[in-house]
Amino acid sequence: MPGAAAAAVVDSRLCTQHAEGPAAVLAIGTANPANIVYQDGFADYYFGLTKSEHLTELKDKMKRICHRSGIEKRYIHLDDKLIREHPEIIDKHMPSLEIRVDIVSTEVPKLAESAARKAIAEWGRPATDITHLIFSTYSGCSAPSADLKLASLLGLNPSVSRTILSLHGCSGGGRALQLAKELAENNRDARVLVACAELTLICFSNPDESKIVGHGLFGDGAGAIIVGAGPLVDEERPLFEMVLASQTTIPSTEHALGMQTTASGIDFHLSIQVPTLIKDNIRQCLLNTFRSVGNMDPNWNDLFWAVHPGGRAILDNIEGELQLQPAKLAASRYVLNEYGNMSGTTIAFVLDDLRRRREKEGDQHQQLEWGVMLAFGPAMPGTATAAVVDSRLCTQHAEGPAAVLAIGIANPANIVYQDGFADYYFGLTKSEHLTELKDKMKRICHR
Repeated sequence: MPGAAAAAVVDSRLCTQHAEGPAAVLAIGTANPANIVYQDGFADYYFGLTKSEHLTELKDKMKRICHRSGIEKRYIHLDDKLIREHPEIIDKHMPSLEIRVDIVSTEVPKLAESAARKAIAEWGRPATDITHLIFSTYSGCSAPSADLKLASLLGLNPSVSRTILSLHGCSGGGRALQLAKELAENNRDARVLVACAELTLICFSNPDESKIVGHGLFGDGAGAIIVGAGPLVDEERPLFEMVLASQTTIPSTEHALGMQTTASGIDFHLSIQVPTLIKDNIRQCLLNTFRSVGNMDPNWNDLFWAVHPGGRAILDNIEGELQLQPAKLAASRYVLNEYGNMSGTTIAFVLDDLRRRREKEGDQHQQLEWGVMLAFGPAMPGTATAAVVDSRLCTQHAEGPAAVLAIGIANPANIVYQDGFADYYFGLTKSEHLTELKDKMKRICHR
């Protein structure tokens, strides 16, 4: 049972609930399923798994996609054993949503647990010190949802404040970190666990001209990031301070990326226009973000970069449009090569690799102070930025507590009166012959 939320009108003393400094990433953990599929053999694996080897032209097209993808291997929970146990997954004439949801409802929190335990171990404090949990996934549509299941697996406090983000796609990790920043900075001593986990099982399908690009790119994984704001305690060490987070929606791009729940799982649509849409809009999105913190003319090569590797073409287009030095996207290209696109989870892998590269460089090179994190998803939400800076930007806090300023409500036009609902319902469902059940509903409605 989710807990109670309380609101009150108070004086301005509660401004002291704000943290003293900006939010920071304090620890990162990642995890993947055990099953590895190498990209050079993926077309054979996929068309064999789906019993579609007779579709030779489509298989050859997927081989070309895999060859140009910039991916060496991916981790995928689905395997031939699972297909043997649940053949309806590859039978487009049979509904399979229920079994897919049953599997991912168990496996997604378990995978997230593996990543979260690594992050908590690095953080060095007990899991019960987590005050907020944000879970982002498109792999599940059930309640109790993945956030509650993860909280139980980790033994988090019953009072932990939970938020579930669903169907944000590749932007899910960035949006979760944006929300974590706001929670950490506005709740003194808050420690926010951001968890992202995805299993492509939920949208796995037979070969189709419109879907083979997605099947050739996506893999499974989980990432966990702990976010907190000063004062830091014990052995807490900031890896990245989070200066400003923003989201930009590119108008009229709803067609480019989408997910729709069907009887056969989630139908995932990925347009070939996505890399071009990002290329055409990325510069202005970034300029708007940097100008909001007073940097009117940023030099893109003076920054470090954590870019969600949606695909090789996306990285190539960003690098070309901003004229970035090749090394700038090294972390993103490494993650794409080793893991593929794991949707919103992938940004945690990029941040993890980026921090390791920076730690390895140590004093060998001057560390860049500012950086950018980018993630993209349905309707092309834009940029969230993260950087290492001083504490001056904690002045972003509001001066007083939040207040309700306006309220609006709405209902459909159709009105059904309770004393006639049983007649309405059993007539609508052509079930009037179930007289005992109808009488029972009448008593329920009456009480």
